Amino acid sequence: MSDQRCKAVVLLSGGLDSATVLAIAKAEGFEVYALSFAYGQRHSRELECAREVARAGGAREHKTTTIDLRAFGGSALTADIDVPKGRSADEMSTGIPITYVPARNTIFLSFALAWAEVLGCSDIFLGVNALDYSGYPDCRPEYIAAFERLANLATKAGVEGRQTLRIHTPLIAMSKAEIIRKGMELGVDYGLTSSCYDPLPSGKPCGRCDSCVLRKKGFRENGLVDPLQYADGQP
Repeated sequence: MSDQRCKAVVLLSGGLDSATVLAIAKAEGFEVYALSFAYGQRHSRELECAREVARAGGAREHKTTTIDLRAFGGSALTADIDVPKGRSADEMSTGIPITYVPARNTIFLSFALAWAEVLGCSDIFLGVNALDYSGYPDCRPEYIAAFERLANLATKAGVEGRQTLRIHTPLIAMSKAEIIRKGMELGVDYGLTSSCYDPLPSGKPCGRCDSCVLRKKGFRENGLVDPLQYADGQP
């Protein structure tokens, strides 16, 4: 691996998936530059966790960029819309939920692309998942492939032949249980993470939103107890 390719930008939300991806990038020998976003989401708990995960995971640098997606709304995460809770597996597997944030991954990847070009690196990692992905259109393999093609047409470094960008999605075909298993193998401390869409003011996860339900299921399927304590009292 050349010096230019030793660096990688890792999109880091502070959740279970992105913490695992950071550990994977480190295990593959990359020097990690973590990138998080204060995008107008309904709570700041995930950003607090992202800072802890970046520190514990040995990120070379961690930036948090502020953008305002609440200006557009359209999601339970960026507008005054209730987060769905208590949904069944069938309900979660049907349609695109109101927690989808319009164009979020496209925006995040565009920022990551800009930083990667400045850093002179060719690798971006993100924790999208096409199995337990709750129907989000910007978590599909075909979307990632299309953005990678676009990215290689969109930068000065790409046009000049100095950069061929690769978007790494190591979790894309993994179940939540498999993701947790991989993270445990790599020593990820999931007690530092937050996956909840609607945590209590204390930061405690609600236990009933789609993200909490999928996370709990992943730990149960591994015969493990989630290190987080849930507001609903159920592991």
